[in-house]
Amino acid sequence: MAGVQVPVPPSLHPCPLCPTLTARVLQVALRIRPMSVAELQRGARPIAHRLDEQVVVLRDPTQNPDNVLRASRSREKSYVFDAAFDSTSTQETVYRATTQGFIASVISGCDATVFAYGPTGCGKTYTMLGTDSEPGICARALGDLFHAIKECSSDAEHEVSMSYLEIYNEVIRDLLSPSPHSLQLCEDSHGTVRVVGITEVSAGSTEEVLQLLLRGNQRRTQEPTAANHTSSRSHAVLQVTVRPRGRGLRCGRLQLIDLAGSERAAWTQNRGQRMKEGAHINRSLLALGNCIKALSKPGGSAHVNYRDSKLTRLLKDSLGGNSHTVMIAHISPASTAFEESRSTLTYAQRAKSIRPTVGAGGWTPSRPLPASSCPLPEQPWFPAGRAQEPVSAARPRSAQGPELAVCCAAAVRCSHCPRFR
Repeated sequence: MAGVQVPVPPSLHPCPLCPTLTARVLQVALRIRPMSVAELQRGARPIAHRLDEQVVVLRDPTQNPDNVLRASRSREKSYVFDAAFDSTSTQETVYRATTQGFIASVISGCDATVFAYGPTGCGKTYTMLGTDSEPGICARALGDLFHAIKECSSDAEHEVSMSYLEIYNEVIRDLLSPSPHSLQLCEDSHGTVRVVGITEVSAGSTEEVLQLLLRGNQRRTQEPTAANHTSSRSHAVLQVTVRPRGRGLRCGRLQLIDLAGSERAAWTQNRGQRMKEGAHINRSLLALGNCIKALSKPGGSAHVNYRDSKLTRLLKDSLGGNSHTVMIAHISPASTAFEESRSTLTYAQRAKSIRPTVGAGGWTPSRPLPASSCPLPEQPWFPAGRAQEPVSAARPRSAQGPELAVCCAAAVRCSHCPRFR
């Protein structure tokens, strides 16, 4: 996994108050895949490009000389994200800028989620799973996770287990232990969504986990369509749990999610079962879009309907504030995919507006963190002239106000912390 040091966008640098957590709770990255041979054969032109490390420009390919009112308007629109990648970006670059910083947080007892979003055939599975020669985020994250655990001191032993499932036509299937019966979701006493009956397999090395991942991928539903010869027909969720061996220590969870791509039946030429699969995929992604829209409203929405699909229920913690989350949106640069690219960019930019407030693994001020979780630097950073103020453990979260936030690593409160602006 070692390689050349890759510059990381400033917004993905750690928060000075808590170095194991990123400066924003929900980050959004955008990746533009290369033009495909089929798109070039159809005469498509590139209309999307990366302007710099954070800005992507999309150009409207439609021209109407008779429309005088729009003649003087710019046909280009810029979108700003936490990180932007184009066809020259390597798998290593994407991993280091989006996911690598979460590994230490998960070992410390925090929850983290990385999921790939976008239309079908735009490279989501390649980003998450990769190939033998170019491993994706899953393989790289698992390798770094076991390496970090091995480097821990001898008195901090950890046990790693994993589960792997798919959501196919709104039915949850266990990819590690196939069964004719579907799995169900439920919420525990803390409001965390769990999958009842899912198989959790313990693993002691990177090789064991990668073998389990390969076995699960072979059982995942994939079928060819006109838009993608290896189209994933289901959402895949890999969950890795790190349990420290000791009383009073919190487990950390890392969720790596490869979403099925949205698709148009006319474009994919689907019929019969493929059309039914596409309808279920679009319905769950529409529910995800509605949740993002509700969460991104100024001041928050009074109600976010996570129960519209199994996917949104699983992503409830990731979107709603109990997990540190990265959304990697994918688009094609081809002019023939303009509508899909514009829709994806719009939803991805809207997701950037979500501002949940989270503690480590959902910890609240009234439940102090273990000493081993998210250690604070010896000299915490505070703005000049701004003294740290102790937080009363008895004071409820709701009484702190939207401007004040609690640092998960120490019982201090500072409205100037860049992580909560």
